[in-house]
Formats: sequence, structure tokens, C-alpha cells
Amino acid sequence: MPGTNLTREEAQQRAKLLTVDSYEIDLDLSGAQEGGTYRSVTTVRFDVAEGGAASFIDLIAPAVHEVTLNGDALDAAEIFQDSRIALPGLLQGRNILRVVADCAYTNTGEGLHRFVDPVDDQAYLYTQFEVPDARRVFASFEQPDLKATFQFTVKAPEGWTVVSNSPTPEPQDSVWVFEPTPRISTYITALIVGPYHSVHSVYEKDGQSVPLGIYCRPSLAEFLDADAIFEVTRQGFDWFQEKFDHTYPFAKYDQLFVPEFNAGAMENAGAVTIRDQYVFRSKVTDAAYEVRAETILHELAHMWFGDLVTMEWWNDLWLNESFATYTSIACQAHAPGSRWPHSWTTFANSMKTWAYRQDQLPSTHPIMAEINDLDDVLVNFDGITYAKGASVLKQLVAYVGMDEFFRGVQAYFKRHAFGNTRLSDLLGALEETSGRDLKTWSKKWLETAGINVLRPEIETDADGVVTSFAVRQEAPALPAGAKGEPTLRPHRIAIGLYDLDAAGGKLVRAEDGRIELDVDGELTAVPQLAGRRRPAVVLLNDDDLSYAKVRLDEQSLAFVTEHLGDFASSLPRALCWASAWDMTRDGELATRDYLSLVLSGIGKESDIGVVQSLHRQVKLALDLYADPAARDALLTRWTDATLAHLRAAEAGSDHQLAWARAFAATARTPEQLDLLNALLEGSQTVEGLAVDTELRWAFVERLAAVGRFDEAEIAGEYERDRTAAGERHAATARAARPTEEAKAEAWASVVDSDKLPNAVQEAVIAGFVQTDQRELLAPYTDRYFEVLKATWDSRSHEMAQQIAVGLYPSIQVDEETLRRTDAWLTAAGPNAALRRLVSESRAGVERSLRAQTADAAAK
Repeated sequence: MPGTNLTREEAQQRAKLLTVDSYEIDLDLSGAQEGGTYRSVTTVRFDVAEGGAASFIDLIAPAVHEVTLNGDALDAAEIFQDSRIALPGLLQGRNILRVVADCAYTNTGEGLHRFVDPVDDQAYLYTQFEVPDARRVFASFEQPDLKATFQFTVKAPEGWTVVSNSPTPEPQDSVWVFEPTPRISTYITALIVGPYHSVHSVYEKDGQSVPLGIYCRPSLAEFLDADAIFEVTRQGFDWFQEKFDHTYPFAKYDQLFVPEFNAGAMENAGAVTIRDQYVFRSKVTDAAYEVRAETILHELAHMWFGDLVTMEWWNDLWLNESFATYTSIACQAHAPGSRWPHSWTTFANSMKTWAYRQDQLPSTHPIMAEINDLDDVLVNFDGITYAKGASVLKQLVAYVGMDEFFRGVQAYFKRHAFGNTRLSDLLGALEETSGRDLKTWSKKWLETAGINVLRPEIETDADGVVTSFAVRQEAPALPAGAKGEPTLRPHRIAIGLYDLDAAGGKLVRAEDGRIELDVDGELTAVPQLAGRRRPAVVLLNDDDLSYAKVRLDEQSLAFVTEHLGDFASSLPRALCWASAWDMTRDGELATRDYLSLVLSGIGKESDIGVVQSLHRQVKLALDLYADPAARDALLTRWTDATLAHLRAAEAGSDHQLAWARAFAATARTPEQLDLLNALLEGSQTVEGLAVDTELRWAFVERLAAVGRFDEAEIAGEYERDRTAAGERHAATARAARPTEEAKAEAWASVVDSDKLPNAVQEAVIAGFVQTDQRELLAPYTDRYFEVLKATWDSRSHEMAQQIAVGLYPSIQVDEETLRRTDAWLTAAGPNAALRRLVSESRAGVERSLRAQTADAAAK
């Protein structure tokens, strides 16, 4: 029984047999306000290479009423099973299939998601089809290489708006008939339906005119900064069209901010959906605007790489996502007028730390992963697919040259527009433009797992003059359980030489203090540095060109420990912060020493994104990596520092807001909690700090977690914010309360019932797990393993993954948690996807144990 899975082999066989021409999809959503099910009628025209052959089309639906193949009615009860409709006796050449079904609205963010806004009691719908969920809305050949045109007809309630991939038509009697799309894959088709608010503009350049739209719920309209979003979008259009040498390939470009969205955004052709948390209701730091802009540009890049040219199968998902990530950040760094020319600092500080973490899990895999079926790909939207892949693309650009890279990309788009490709198609184009042989590069970088470590080996004479310099490359053993062998790789890196500027006291790189070279093999000599005076700091992988762990030599490390905040440029600071964090995670730097390093340098850190990352990393280190005997003292030291920085920060600044949130996350003494309460009530203030809606909830959630607030106070705060976001925050606060009753209620709502929408379930889980409630939560370790398998089998992928990862006892850092996990893995027989998620969580506990041991040894 296939269930809802599809194997690569099945997809290949179907692609050999079928060529799909067109879909006509007729949906009756007139009852969407009430929910339930809706009528879906699909007509598919496709050609078959071999007469008499059998195949199948995909559909997940509560009921199938009619199946007509080439005019002959088939018995739906006989041919519809699991997620497939069998298609026997196909004709050679043209075939026409018509399927009439009842499909279901969902509250899981998969298929056609339905949400009711508590502000206006109106329903809002949107589709999310990647990876395999178009089949929840219409009968489809659900694989990326069976492209077709799609013509949607939608009946919707009066007064609603319907948006799809094609331009929005004028409705007739509440029926919206869209023009057919160009040839695209099923997973990037889309419908967004409801009484959405919209703002419109146009992108115009050199005679080209592309209509632009931005949509959100009316309850968010007052917060929608459409001009800023249009500005980033136009910069992306300018930069991508120049670099890709290919005009935007669709008729219009809409961006729709939708509720309860599982991911950041989705690249539906011409109708991008984006999580509506990016419509900021309260003050946020510039880091949040930068991340939103990167998301906007990431999805826009997909219009070419992903939508115009699409992977043949999901093993090239990494290339799809990595290309969009790399080019979006490159656009921020290089586009004229960009607000974020320091975007590579953010990338080094956030995306690469995600990649390094993922690459050290037992589930690590080559960038070009082996994707045997849909179950494989559903858990592969990970730090390797996005962040390591993008890091390696940045390395590839350094290896072949940026101009050569984009010339290859231009040839690739011209050659394969509206088609499907494999990695070899892109590498072939890049070989042509660069003259580099990329086969060996690809084998070592894309077909192997793991991280290299780069260390400088420096010898000097008595006068401090360098006599020899080399870069040593290591290939550490892969994590236990990971497949493959350690691999040394070719790295194109820069070496930066930094000294203190006597006048300004800043660490600066000399004009001739950058050397770019190829590092290959175990030891690479750097004769260019011989005869130079040794600088204060030698930084390998300066400018962050390659993907590797970097270690400082002893002298550089000692200097950086004292002067990390003194780098004049943000990127070398970020690289050193990242190296320190990596050493802490690896148990090479004690948590208490990491805390000291952060406290000594964070006051000088101007990059707000780096500051906020350090806040998160310190809190995680203290909660999970600190010696339990020292944890309270270290947390007290950190919390005192957050309050001191909050009081000292410039009034109204981003840093002030960031420190307020850091303080709220860890406030612990009666006096500190009194201050949170007083800030909420307004009886105390911090000059310039606006305690607005989102910051109020941060304070409420902490006060609930420590037992200061209960149902009355939470309900009172919700009365101030009767919105969808308010519902989520209230759910988090209720689940955070430190009582057996609150935990039992939260657990039951997630595990015993399947009624919660995706976003509310996520909010409850976030509140349930509190790192200072270890004893209270200890009984749930056994309960987790008792229900995990059945829960996984009975829920949709997104909902099941939230539970499997979110409720794993990660905060119970002890050998018993490892033993209990191992026993479950042996006895339960989980499928590969669930086994992977649990094994990854187990690895987190194992790492925490090692780090705690290292911290205890540093007393």
C-alpha cells in the first residue's frame, strides 16, 4: 500500500510514459466561510507513449464521485485507494481524464488552508502545495517534471478576492475564470481566496511593465508598509534581470501575506505567499526588516530558478533553495541603494551557523542528497539544503569568478526555459563560461558530507617576522551513524591580516593584508606571508568565501578574546563570534568562558543582527551546555548584564529593544520580575522603550512561566489583543505556567486532540517546554515515547513534525534520555523520516552532555 508516498522510481516510470498538456480545474469555494469540504472538478489532457499501459494520478480527498477516462466512466470505489486513482488501459497519444471529488479545507498549512480571523470573523484561504499537496485540492500528476498549463475557475463568496498564478480577472456572478498559466509544475500553482486587503503598483523599466500586488488581511492593513516592500521588490527585479539576462517570466507579481503559514514563504509562480508575521504589528529591529527583505528576494529569485527552470526530481531541491538563498543575499550586498550591504555578515552569523549545526548531526548528508521518495524530501528542508548549499555556491562563485558564474546562469536559463533540469545542466554551463573542470569540485563538495577545519600554522623569528606560514586542513570523522567518509576539499579562501589602528583603536586590515588562494590537501604553504611582520590577528577564510570551521592560532585567539568588539568591519567580527560559538558547541570553549567573551565584547557590537544572535546563543548555552551546578550563577550573571545593557542603551534604539527582549527571556529574581510587571502596568518606564503589543506579550509569557501570572492575567492581556497573534501568545502563556494542571492541559490539546490549527499547536508547544521547569516536565519523557509512533502515523507531516521535534525531551540532558531514546528507536520501528528527526534530537542531548562536562572541567 503506497499510503501518501511516491517513490522516485515510480515518478521516473510515469515521466517516461506520460507528457502532460493541460489542466482545467473548477473549484466551488462558495461555502468556504462555513468550512468542511468543497467540490473539485479536474480535467487533464495528457499524451501516453505506450497504448494499453496503466498509470495513476494523485488525489487526497474525502470522496471521489466521478472518474471519466476518454469518455468511459470508471468505478471510483474500485480505482481510488490511499492517495491514487488508477488509470488502466491508456490510449497511445492523447488521453482526457475528468475527476469529480469532494476535497477538504485544512488547518495544517497543507493543501487549501482555511483560517478565520477573530477580528472580523471572516475566512481566509490560501494553498500550500510544496512538496506533494496540490493533490489535496485537485487530481494531479504530483511530480515536478510533469509540467503543464493550469486553468483555474473558482466560485467564491460574494465580495471576496481570488488570486492565482495568472492575472486576476473580473468575476462574473462570483465566478473567477483565470487564463491558463505557462507550463509550470504542480507544486507552484496557487490560489489565495478571501476578503483580503490589497495595494497595487507596477514595475516599469525599458518598456517592460509588470503589475505588482501586495495582499494581507484587513486586520493587518494598518501595519502594512507596502512602500518598503515594493522598494525591495523593485531592487530585486532590477538586479536579477540584469544578472540573469532574462526578463521576469510571468504576467504579474503578487506577494500575499497569509495567516498560519508553516514556512517563511513559498515561490508560487507570480503569486508568492509569505507568513503574515512579516507584517510587523509592533516595533522590530532592523534585523527583522533585513530578514524579511531576504525572504522577499529569495522568492523572487525562484521565479527564474525553480519556476522558469525546475528540478527534475527532489534530489536537486538543494540547488533550487541554495541558488535562491545565495542570489538573494548577493542582491542585498550588491544592488544599488540596498539598505543591507552587510548582508554577508548576517549570512555568516545566522545561515552558516545553521549549516554547521546540521552538518554535525547523525543525519548529515551530502548537499546532493539521495531522495528516494516523498518521505525523504519532506524532512530535507534543512540547514544543508538551504544554508550549506548556499555557502558552497558562494565558494563556487569564488572558485569560478562572479562574472563567469552569472554568464553560465544566463546560458542555463536560455537553454532550459520552462523545462526541467539536473545539476549537471548547470555545472556544464558553468564549465563552459569559466573554463574550470567542475567534476572533481562537484564530487568533493556536493557528493560528500561533513565539515573541514582550517587552522593556520605560523612560525616567526625573535623579531616577530613570519618565517613560514601554512594552512592545515582537517576532515574530522563524521558523526556516529552518518554515511560516508571524511573528505578533504579544495577551498578558495582569503587570509586577512589585522592590527590595531593606533589612532582609532580599531582592528583593521592593512591595504596589503588580504591574500586570496586555493587551499587543497592536508597542508597548503603560503609563501607570500614569509618575511612579513606577524600581525595581531590572522583570520583564515576572511570574507567568508568558503564553508569550513576556522580556528585561530593561539596568539590571534588571545588577542581576539580581548578585542573581539574592536574589529572595524562587521564580517570579521561575525566570523570570530561564529568560531567562538562553534568551539562552545564542540566543548572546546567552556560555556562560562563563552559567556565572559560575549559580555566583554557585545557592548561594542554595532550589528543588531549579531547582537540578537548572541542573545539567543548565550541563553541556549546557559540552558543546555552549562555545568548544572554552575547554571544558576551563570544565568544570574547574564540576566544582570541584560538589565544593565537595557538601562544603558540609547533610548528608542534597536539595541534597547533587543536588550529588553533578552531581559524578558531570562528575568528571574523577585526584583527583576517586579520590574517586568511594572513595565507592563506603566508604573515604571525605561526612557525610549515602547512597551507595545508584542513586547507586552514577551513580558506576559515570562511572568506566566515563573508563576506570577495565571489565567486571569493572560485572559486580560488577550482582551487587549483579540487577534490571531494574541490567540497564539495567550496559548503560549497558558502552556508555560509552572503547574501540573497547565502542563496536562497543554499536552492534551496537542497530543490527545488533533483539533488545533498548525500555528496554535506550535505556540502551545513553545510554551510547554520551559528550560527552568525540568522537574515538572520530567514525567513527559515516557509519555512522549509512548505516543510518538501513533501520533506520527495519524497526523499530517507538518503537524507530526512539530510534535516529534518540539516535544522531544531535549532539556532532560542526562544519560537516561539517551537510553530511553535508543530503546524506542530499537523497539518502535519508525520510518526513515521519523527515525531521522528523533536521532537528530538525541544528538542534541549528547552534545549538551559533552559541553556540560567541558564546562564543569573549567572550574
